Amino acid sequence: MQETKKDTGFEIVTREDFSDVTYLLEIRHPLMAKAARPGQFVIVMLHEHGERIPLTIADFDRNKGTITLVIQAVGKTTKEMQQNCRQGTHLYAIVGPMGIPSHIGKAKKVVCVGGGLGVAPIFPQARAYKESGAYVIGVVGFRSRELMFWEDRFRACCDELIVCTDDGSAGIRGLVTAGIKQAIAKHSDIDEVVAIGPPVMMKGCAEATRSARIKTMVSLNPVMVDGTGMCGGCRVKVGGKMMFACVDGPDFDGHQVDFDDLMFRLRRFVPTEKAALERWQDSCRMKIPPIERLELPDPFEEVKGG
Repeated sequence: MQETKKDTGFEIVTREDFSDVTYLLEIRHPLMAKAARPGQFVIVMLHEHGERIPLTIADFDRNKGTITLVIQAVGKTTKEMQQNCRQGTHLYAIVGPMGIPSHIGKAKKVVCVGGGLGVAPIFPQARAYKESGAYVIGVVGFRSRELMFWEDRFRACCDELIVCTDDGSAGIRGLVTAGIKQAIAKHSDIDEVVAIGPPVMMKGCAEATRSARIKTMVSLNPVMVDGTGMCGGCRVKVGGKMMFACVDGPDFDGHQVDFDDLMFRLRRFVPTEKAALERWQDSCRMKIPPIERLELPDPFEEVKGG
């Protein structure tokens, strides 16, 4: 595990913007690219005095020696990264890969679901299941057609792809749970569902599969500081037991996760995060172009841009 690289840091080799808040960073890190597995995450620092934030690995290329992160600018650090991270610039530090890799197993038919923040990180899991020989059904959700990305990547590794949009401008109209129900109605032999996205979305996915008794795994990415289980910030209740997303996860049985407790805990951090964002925006108000004020998302709702 490597955290900092003196002198230059870790080079950003590609920057791509999917919407006004969603952007991609491809970072050169050969050792991490070699070690990364589907489901893992990294902790990133933009600069020496920056916040440590966890980000799920959206892709990795062992030949190029790069990892890919898809980020939504919803808080102080992610907004600062959106402003400053360009091709040729460097991140100060990256810790990882962290977390227990997703268990791909020998499932024959799998539904991989991504919505909001989870569309990108569900991709390496879908690809891994396909490489293992499974029949893969992808379900991805966006606000509208204009916000869609990576459709070609998903179609390349999915036997079926169900696109859901809030406004019905692409695929079926509705949330990703509508896509899950469509897949279950068509396939009676689904072995597993894997879902990544905002907590409320993952809760909905777990409820959509509960009556059918389909194994449903979710990826939890709550607030964390050290990523070693010492700070306790990422603790979650799973099956009545206290666990830590950074070392026991991030993948957990969705039917066992106490999502209400998780979302209540996330809401406790919103005032602090909002204050940090406002302080940073105030310090940047003299810059050109002006910094648009952003409202932090409610953990109970989908994130803008996803």
